[in-house]
Amino acid sequence: MRILVIAFLLMSSAAFAQKVAETKKEKANLPADRHGTQVVEVSCGLCNFDMQSGGCDLAVKIDGKAYYVDGTKIDDHGDAHSEHGFCNAVRKAEVTGEVVDGRFQATSFELLPVSEEKK
Repeated sequence: MRILVIAFLLMSSAAFAQKVAETKKEKANLPADRHGTQVVEVSCGLCNFDMQSGGCDLAVKIDGKAYYVDGTKIDDHGDAHSEHGFCNAVRKAEVTGEVVDGRFQATSFELLPVSEEKK
């Protein structure tokens, strides 16, 4: 009887360890695991990233997918409707944060200068 209990516990532990390893591997491929600083495209989600679920709000594009931003607002970075504003242009920013529940939670956000090529 002890052998059966020990065998059951060992098999259960192995299955649990395998599931944990698979979960970690899956999470490693998600943008949510990016906690480092990265340079991303930023703009108005509605005007330039074709995001229909929200309004005229700040969004970032990470690995080709757009996310609305929490932690900073579209008007915190100048007039959104100016020549280089977020409703008229896609800009670059250096950001730190993570994707949580489909939204980018910014812990830092620094808009990069407009490049000389696009003036």
